[in-house]
Amino acid sequence: MCVSEAGKMKLISVFKLLLLLQSTIASVTVVNEITTQKPTFGHLETRNHPEPFANVTGSLDDRGVCQCSVYLPDNTFPVQRMERLENLAQELSVKFDSELSKVSQYTKEIEVYEKRILNLTQKIEYLEKTSVSYTELDFQIIKVEISEMERLVTELKTTLTGSNVIVEQLYVEIKNLSVMVNQLESLDKNNILAVRREMVALQKKLKECEENRKQNVTDHFLPGNCGHGKILNISQPYVIQLNWRGFDYKYGAWGRYANPLTPEKELYWVAPLNTDGRYLEYYRLYDSYDDLLLYKHRGQYRIAYGVGSGTTVYNNYMYFNEHSSGNMGKLDLTTNTVVMKKPLPNAAYNNRFSYAGVTWQDMDFAVDESGLWVIYSTEASTGNIVISKLNETSLDVLDTWETKQYKPSVSNAFIVCGVLYATRPVNTRKEEIFYTYDTNTGKEDRISVIIDKVLETVQSLDYSPIDRKLYMYNNGYLIRYDLTFQALSAE
Repeated sequence: MCVSEAGKMKLISVFKLLLLLQSTIASVTVVNEITTQKPTFGHLETRNHPEPFANVTGSLDDRGVCQCSVYLPDNTFPVQRMERLENLAQELSVKFDSELSKVSQYTKEIEVYEKRILNLTQKIEYLEKTSVSYTELDFQIIKVEISEMERLVTELKTTLTGSNVIVEQLYVEIKNLSVMVNQLESLDKNNILAVRREMVALQKKLKECEENRKQNVTDHFLPGNCGHGKILNISQPYVIQLNWRGFDYKYGAWGRYANPLTPEKELYWVAPLNTDGRYLEYYRLYDSYDDLLLYKHRGQYRIAYGVGSGTTVYNNYMYFNEHSSGNMGKLDLTTNTVVMKKPLPNAAYNNRFSYAGVTWQDMDFAVDESGLWVIYSTEASTGNIVISKLNETSLDVLDTWETKQYKPSVSNAFIVCGVLYATRPVNTRKEEIFYTYDTNTGKEDRISVIIDKVLETVQSLDYSPIDRKLYMYNNGYLIRYDLTFQALSAE
């Protein structure tokens, strides 16, 4: 057999490849429990260990290259399983690198939080040993830091597979630290003393404020009593309910029946306008406040004569502006019949001088301790507010006052003890009583009393001298307020 140098090198490479293939076959066979067979190379077979190759007869071709034959084993090489093993090994390598990087990252973070735990421990020990007063903020800062560390350790526990003694120990330490802080906070005697001192100071200020309030405000005035000054303050709104016709009925009026002869009688009326914000067609009466809350009405009545939300009720009669005219109307609530119509002299109507943001309220009827009033404008007054005192029986005008306040710049108005109070919007949630006109003295004044409202537009304001409360119809909602008055000595 003749072999050239180049041929020898090729044979050596082939033999190395065969050795590698044989080793791989043996490994795959063991892992996958494949039945092995003895490989035969060429025609040579040994009894104990198979030889990786055998000498065979070769020949030279016409170019002087040695050629020989090599016989592989009879069984098929498992290429697909070999590829799966390679893919699995690659995936395991990637996962291992990822977990290794997480461990490295968490190790650094644990070192940082160990230092933070040490700092917190020192801070808590200082708080325990010293008598310096500390605040709730100190405890809150410590709790926030503990919560952050607890979150990290919990994340470590869920991320790292299997148990980790260091992480478990760190978690227990943080829990103990949290308990310690809570106990220390509960035993905060210094702050308790500080709070007690602050409470004493506040009680002293409260007493001074109460004494000052008694000097300027009367606690209670009987119905019909006007021995007080102007409105000093208005309570927060009491939202009673949405009107019985629904949210679409944004315009209307409501209030409590007023009769000085029977002040103990309860009767509430609700008169929403139609959705056009113009016509008054239906109203309801309620015999008590509880019935109002339960929508338990005495009756629902139809009226085809009213316009605008300037309606009021006095002494079992409803007063309103007759639609498309300058007439005043008087409706008997017992029979639901219009018993009188009378023109209001020189009054503008048909939406000529209504309030700002509210249409068709040319005539605004009001009730106070002395009886029935009407607020309106005339062409002669060039749109300024005119106030007239009415005879509730005959609807005759008893007296009239002209103001210098332009009615369309006012959002609404009401009268208490002969004093007109006009409002204007501050923003979508606040209204301001900014103008007063006292018919008793003929003097006007500028004040500032804020009224909180639920929604933007105030459709009507009605004062009841029976319970001394203010009733607001606010975008379909029924709102009620308590009024606080100045004492006469403070004016």
